[in-house]
This record gives sequence, C-alpha cells and structure tokens, in this order.
Amino acid sequence: MLCRSSVKAIEAAISSRQWTKAVQIVELQDTEVATKYYYKIGQHYASVQQYELAEKFFVEAGRTTEAIEMYNNAGLWEQAHRLAAKAMRPDEVAVMYIKHAQTLEEQARYKEAERLYVTVDEPDLAITMYKKLKQFDHMIRLVKHYHPDLLDDTHIHLAKELESEKQYRQAEHHYLEGKDWKSAINMYRSKDLWDEAYRVAKGHGGANASKQVAYLWAKSLGGDSAVKLLNKFGILEPAIDYATENCAFEFAFDLARISAKDRLPDIHQKYAMFLEDEGKFKEAEEQFIKGNKAKEAVLMYVHSQDWESAQRVAEQFDPESVADILTGQARAAFELKEFAKAESFLLRAERPEVAVKFYREAEMWSDALRVCKEYLPHKLQVLQDDYDQSVLSKSTRGAETLVSQGREWESSGEYLRAVDCYLKVTSDITQDVKVIEKCMVKAAEIALKFLPADKSLEVARAAGQRLSLSQRYDSAAQVYLGADLIKEAIDACMEGEEWNKAKKIAKELDPRFESYVDDRYKNKLRTEGKAEQLADVDVVGALDLYVERGQWLKAIETAEQQSPKILHKYVALYATQLIKDNQPEQAMELYVKYGTPANAQNYNIYKRIVDDILNSPDLNNAGAYKTWADLRDMLLDLCDNLKKSADAKSKQSEEFENMLLIAHYCANRSACLGQESLKPLSAKLSAALLRHTDIVPADKAFYEAGLHAKAIGMENMAFVFLNRYLDLVEAIEDGTLDMLDNSDFQDTDIPFEIPLPAKPHLTESQHEEIKEWVLAVSMDQKVEQVLPQDERSTYEASLVAASTGITSQPCVVTGSLTEPGR
Repeated sequence: MLCRSSVKAIEAAISSRQWTKAVQIVELQDTEVATKYYYKIGQHYASVQQYELAEKFFVEAGRTTEAIEMYNNAGLWEQAHRLAAKAMRPDEVAVMYIKHAQTLEEQARYKEAERLYVTVDEPDLAITMYKKLKQFDHMIRLVKHYHPDLLDDTHIHLAKELESEKQYRQAEHHYLEGKDWKSAINMYRSKDLWDEAYRVAKGHGGANASKQVAYLWAKSLGGDSAVKLLNKFGILEPAIDYATENCAFEFAFDLARISAKDRLPDIHQKYAMFLEDEGKFKEAEEQFIKGNKAKEAVLMYVHSQDWESAQRVAEQFDPESVADILTGQARAAFELKEFAKAESFLLRAERPEVAVKFYREAEMWSDALRVCKEYLPHKLQVLQDDYDQSVLSKSTRGAETLVSQGREWESSGEYLRAVDCYLKVTSDITQDVKVIEKCMVKAAEIALKFLPADKSLEVARAAGQRLSLSQRYDSAAQVYLGADLIKEAIDACMEGEEWNKAKKIAKELDPRFESYVDDRYKNKLRTEGKAEQLADVDVVGALDLYVERGQWLKAIETAEQQSPKILHKYVALYATQLIKDNQPEQAMELYVKYGTPANAQNYNIYKRIVDDILNSPDLNNAGAYKTWADLRDMLLDLCDNLKKSADAKSKQSEEFENMLLIAHYCANRSACLGQESLKPLSAKLSAALLRHTDIVPADKAFYEAGLHAKAIGMENMAFVFLNRYLDLVEAIEDGTLDMLDNSDFQDTDIPFEIPLPAKPHLTESQHEEIKEWVLAVSMDQKVEQVLPQDERSTYEASLVAASTGITSQPCVVTGSLTEPGR
C-alpha cells in the first residue's frame, strides 16, 4: 500500500508541475521506482535549460547518453566531452565528436567545429578545414600552436599555392614568414616583376642580394637600359666584375663598350683565361692579344709546349718573350734528357744561370761547373762550395774526396782552394782523428808558405782550434808556433795538461807569459781541489783551499811547516771559526799548542775565548781544572810575549794580566774543589774573583761565591753574596744597574761599575732554588746581612783597608789578603 500511495504522490506532483516535491518523494523510493521518475524529472530540467540538474537525474536514471546529447544540442561541448569521457570508450567519443564537428562544419559553424576537433586531439582536421576554406590565418594559428616545427614549411607551402594562383603579395608574405626571401625574389623575377624583386632583396637580403638582383635585372634589359639601371644603383663597375666572374662575358663586354671602355682589356684577359682553361687556345690567343696581354698568350703556348705558336705570337706581338720560349723548350729538352739541346736553347736565350741550375738539379756537377766557369765566373766559388757540400753529404768517403781534391788544387797551384778543402775535413765528416790532424797540419803548412800573412794567421788559428777540439794539443801548439802565435801555443799546451812544455815555451820565447802559465796552473789545481800539488807552487793558495773545504787540521799541519807568521794567520782563522761554532775550548787548545803571539789583530780572539769560557756553565767543579789550567797557560804565554812587544805597558797588557789572574784563581779553585779539606780555599778564591766582576760575569761570580761560602758554613757571607746575585738578576732583566743597592759592599774593593751580562747565568729552576734559600735565611734571626771584618775594621777579603786606604797584595794561591809578614 505504501509503495502504491508513493507512486500516486509522485505522479500527482509531476502532473501539478511541483518538481521539487516530486524530487523529494522520489529520493525516498527504492532504485527500481526512482529510476523511472528520475528520467522524467531530467527531461523537465533539460527543457528549462537547468542542465546540471538535468545531467544529475539522467545519470541517476542510467540515461547518460541522453545527458550527453543534451549538452551537445545545447552547444556545451566541454561538459558533454567530460561526461562522455566517463561513460564511453575514447574511440567512441572521438567518432561522435568528429561526426558532430563535420555537421557543424557543414553548417558553417567553423569555430565550434574547431573546438570539437581540438577537444578530441584532432587539430589537423581543423587545419585541413581552414585550408579548404582558404582561411589561412586560422590555419597558420593552429599550426603555430600545435606544430611549431612545421610552421616555416607550412608558410612556404601556402606561398607556392598562392603563387600558382597569382596572388603574389600574399605569396610573398608567406615566403617571408617562412624565412625564404630568395623564393619571393625568384617568384617576382620569373614574372618579370623586377621592381618587386629588388624591393624584397633590398629589404630582406641585404646589400649583396639587392646588387645581384639589380645585376640580373640589368642583364634582362641589356644595352643602354642596363647601363642606366646599374648607374642608377651605383653598381656599374661591380656588375662588370660580377659578370666576368660568372663567365657572362658578352654582357660584360656590352656594359664596358657603352660606358666603361677602359675595362675592356681586363675583360678580354679574363675571357682569355677562361678559354685557356677550356682548352680553346686559338680563341684564348685572340682575347689575350685584344687585351694587350700577348706575353700571356706566349706563356699559354709554352705551357702546352706548342712552341711553333708561341714563337709566332712572340715574334709578332712580344719579342721579349722569345727568351721565355727558349727557356721553356730547354726545360722540356732537359726532361727528355736532351741536355746539349737544352743548353743550346738557354745560351741562345742568354740565360746560362738557368743552365747551371738545371745541371745542378740533375746533379751534373761537372757540366754545371763548366758552364759557370765559362759564362758566370763570379759565381764559381759559391757553386764550388755547394758542390763540396753535396759531396760531403752524399759520399761515404767524404774525407778522402776532400783530401784528394785538396791535393789536386795544391798540385795546380790553387793553394787557397787546397787550404779550404783541407779545412773542411772535420769531425762532422770523419771520426778518424789522425786524418783530421794531417789535414789541419797540411792546411797550416800551405798557408804559411803560400798565402798572405793575414790569411795564413787566420788559417793557423782555425787549424789550431780544430786540432785542440780533436785533443791533438801538441800538433796544435806546433801549428801556432809556426805562425808565431806564442800565447795560443801556450794555451794549447795547458789545455793538454802539458804544463812543463807551456812553461818552457813561455820561458824561451816570451817570458812575459811565465806568470800567466803559473797563474793558470794554480787556478787549475785550485779548481780541481788538488791542494797537495798546489802547495808545491802556492802554499798560501793551498792553505786557502784547505780552509775553503773545511780541512782545518790539514791547513794547520801544512802551515806549521811554513813561517810562524803564516802558521798564526791560519791558527787565528781556525780559532775564529771554532768560536763561531761555539767551541771556545778547542780554539784555546790551538793557542796552547802553537803559542799565543802578541799580535794586535788577535787580541779580540783572545778576549772572546776568555769571555766564552768564563760564561760557560758546568766549569765550577774539580773536573774543569784542565780547562782553567789551559786558559792560564795560554794567557801566561800571551803576557810573556806582550812584555817583549811594543804593547808591554799598554792598557791591553794590563787587561790580559787581569785575565791571567782570573784564570789562575779559577784553576786553583778547581784544584781545591777536588779535596774536601781545601774547600775553604775554594770559598776564598771565589770571594777574590768578586774583585774582577768587570771581567767575570757578575751574577755568576756572586752565585759561585755564595755557594762556596754556604758550603763551609759561612752563612752571613753566603746570604750577602746570594742576595746580591738576586739583585743582579733583577738588574739584568731591567737592563740597568740604577736600582742596585751597594750598601753591603761599601768600603770594599768589589767594583760597582760593571758590565751587565746579556742574560742570567742560572736556569730558572736553579734561580728559584737560590731565591727560596735567601728568603728562608732572611727569616732566621741568627743570620746577619753583614760581611765578616778583620782587625782593620774592613771586609776580610778586601785588599784595600777602609780606614787607611792602604792596598795589600793578594795571596798568590787563594787571592785573599796576605797575613802580615808573609
């Protein structure tokens, strides 16, 4: 009942055209009932052009085809295609739309037909449609969009069609759009529309194209009209050139005859050359002659070996070319090996140089020399040289050939030629040194006997040099001596290591060169490092060589055999080097061994040795005794020598005496340090050394004095000395003595004005150790910061009494104050 009543309700709503209510009721029904009424509702909405609702209900009713047809009838192709693409196969869609498009095409609805073709990816059908309709703009638009690679070809295809239909302007447009301006020009040319052709060429082809069109235009006109046209465009001369280059000779002649007669000879010549290339020699001859180029006609016949015609033209029009003809005949005769005939032709032509050239190229040297000698004597030497070179380069027996030829020249009295032949025998020709030697000696002998003096000297030098290059030094020297070239002879001997012979030649023939030989010999030995041999002739040079090579012991050994002056020169040099190498003790040992002369130039060396040893670490012990003893011996020897010299009472002598005393104290101290019972003496010696802090590094002296005082329990003295050490280190760091407190050393003989050492003597750790000890002792009330005094009320180690100023002598052993009566 419910279903039947619903149906009645739906039909009632449809009958009363209440479509919205009908839809609401239908949507509540099952599919079978709803499908029937959806179709009717869809038809209604289609009739009132509510196509989207209509599509919905057609689809719900399963009548998609009616929905597609609805859209097609309404011209809504995109909506129709969208729906068809979902409901139909692609080929069915395409067929349907193509059919619709064709119908639209028949109805002249071309834009709509185009849209359908494009919609189903068939733009070519739309292009074909527009082509049939001759709507070329639309056709080109579609080609440009869908086939851009075919655009130029399409333009040209249309242009050809339009040309065939005599629509030239439109054809031109498409030719130009297709980038084929040449076809546009050819179209107008073929239709005799030259103005149009020239316009296109000028506008699109450039200057050359427009000139070419103008040329062709003029050629089509001919005569005066052609000349006027070319003059109008200002290209008459280029047009003549273009015509000759393109073998349009008649046109070129017409243009030239009318307005450029001066160009006629040139055109005739080019026409003749064209005819010659074509093998039309007779016609070419005529043109050459008309062009005033008779010589070219002669050469043409010479080239083709038509001697009769060549002779005829030459005799009639160019007598000067007769020689060229004879030369050409000679060349042909040479190729046929008719040498006598060829030579005859060339002599008639007065060209013997060509005959020489031909004979030479054929390696017929005897004939070449014969003709040259007879007709070109001024060139004979050059040819002879070329012949010699040819013989040498091609003959495996070049040296023998030159020697043989040299003998021939010699026997015939041609001495200069003979010498030249002998001199050509070099290592480039033969490796046989004996042959080279014989030839060089022979060349020099002939030159000295028969050639002028200047030439003979030149030959002797050349021969001598080549003998030396071949290591035939003795022969080279003999050649030089024969020419009185003394120095060159000496050089040859020296080059060959014949030093005695070189010396003998110099001594007997020119003593001025004796020193020259000696110097060269010395330089050679020096360069080769042969010091032992050099010593035999130049001791100083040998010693310098030893020094240069760092062979100091050998140098000293050799110098020892010479005078003391030489010995001490090289001892000083060696000592200087050892000092530079931070080996002052080895430098000192040299002077201990060889003595210490009082030479002023050595004083700085002695001072540097003393200074370096005084600054050396690790010498404050018993093991350093030998070093200090050697230093004392060296200085003692120096002081003894100074007493015998001009510097006996000089400031230098006093300074070295003080250094001797310091070395003596240091040696004694090292000796005492080796015995426990003598350590108090070590302390006294260290205290004595404080008087000499102008020489001994001050911080080192106070450190060692304090250390030795501390070692024997003299803590007051040790405290004062080590505290002074700390003050000195601060002064070294500050670079000045201005802040140094000297109150502890007032009324003593310890100097205040002393040089500051460049750097502290102790290491950082050693310095800190002393610093800690001084700090600790300073807190001990038992220790006083005073120096011990004697009965003079003076510091006990001071030699100068504070109250009287009397200076006492120090003990020679300890350096301390001597006891009264000793």
